[in-house]
Amino acid sequence: MTITYHDSNNRMSQATVHNGTVYLAGQVPDDTGADMRGQTEQVLAKIDRQLAAVGSGKEHLLSALVWVTDMSEFAAMNDAWDAWVVPGRPPARAATEAKLARPEFKVEIMVTAAIPEA
Repeated sequence: MTITYHDSNNRMSQATVHNGTVYLAGQVPDDTGADMRGQTEQVLAKIDRQLAAVGSGKEHLLSALVWVTDMSEFAAMNDAWDAWVVPGRPPARAATEAKLARPEFKVEIMVTAAIPEA
C-alpha cells in the first residue's frame, strides 16, 4: 500500500494520494478581505492548483464538502462554484454553515478526486 503526502508539515498535508484517489485538506482563502464570491473563487483556484500538482483536475472530482460561515451568503458561494464546476460533472456535495478556524474566513472547501490512469 502506497500513500503519498504533499505539501506537508507536522500537523497536516494539503493532499494525500492513495490508490488513484487524491484527498485535499480544507482550502481557505488567502485574501480574507474579499467578499464571499471572491473568497470562494480564491479557494477554487487553490483546489485547481493542488489537484494539478498530483495529476488530477476538477473534471475528476468525486465529492466536495463546503463550509460557509453565513448561509445568507450561500448564493454568492454557489455563483462562484457554478461558474467553476465542470458542466455535466458535478461531484457529490454537502454544504453547511459552520464557524471556521479564523473569523475572517467566509468559506472552506475540501474535495476528493480521482487521478486518471495514464
